[in-house]
Amino acid sequence: MQDYIIVTDATCDLSVEILKDLDIVVIPMEFIIEDKIYSHYPDERQMALDDFYGHLRTGMMSSTTQINYNSYKTIFTDILKQGKEVLYISFSSGMSGTYNASRLVISDLKEEFPDREIISVDSLCASIGEGLLVYLAALKKQEGFSIDKLKHWIEEKRFEICHWFAVDDLEHLKRGGRINAVQASVGSILDIKPILSVDREGKLVTAAKMRGRKKSYHYLIQKLKEDCEKTECETIFLGHANCLEEAKYLQQLIIEEKLAEKVIICNIGPIIGSHTGAGMIAVTFVGRSRLLS
Repeated sequence: MQDYIIVTDATCDLSVEILKDLDIVVIPMEFIIEDKIYSHYPDERQMALDDFYGHLRTGMMSSTTQINYNSYKTIFTDILKQGKEVLYISFSSGMSGTYNASRLVISDLKEEFPDREIISVDSLCASIGEGLLVYLAALKKQEGFSIDKLKHWIEEKRFEICHWFAVDDLEHLKRGGRINAVQASVGSILDIKPILSVDREGKLVTAAKMRGRKKSYHYLIQKLKEDCEKTECETIFLGHANCLEEAKYLQQLIIEEKLAEKVIICNIGPIIGSHTGAGMIAVTFVGRSRLLS
């Protein structure tokens, strides 16, 4: 059995420590602020997250691009030249063209490396949901799963990754075109906080609207209680977009309710943050089901 490397992209929002411990390779992704292009790496080498969200809070807009052909080819080729194989777990095809772009590169590389497995799997997940799927897949790799066995495991497990996002920045959603000006204005007056989720097609959808920040947190806790599989919900990923103290508050609620053995707090990076704005709180876990499309 050939040795293989798990590769994913910067939307996974996993920490440098987790990536290093589990031998996961991350492909950086680009974001653009005021016509300047930055690449986001997990170590924040080109722009610190505090600076990024500071820009958003002043009203700046950030846009993103998908991973290009050459980036895929460079990273995949480097792994293949080491004599290893590639299992790439992509950002959801329901939100980006990254998965399809990776397949084009793999088709070309198959001609150069015909005896190697080069596999791309659509996570149908986003942000720390994608991160949780990658994290669990890496643990299965450590257990000795072959590349083909792990591919099939991911294709089944991805539908059990439940995503719940509490969004704070209505103005940012308005500027990004996700809600209109009237919705943003009324929502701000009434202190409405949208709850977003990811459906079975990997698309971001509005699942609920709560009045007030704390009510939105308790909604996340309620979904965790309803959907979490006790046998597998040992680890919960809790993400935040530059609001660490609020993430710690929610972490404490989860711990007090004894809903998981481990709650890992993750930073939401600029690729996802460009579309949700600052102040978002996200909870992902292995659950019974996802929203129907």
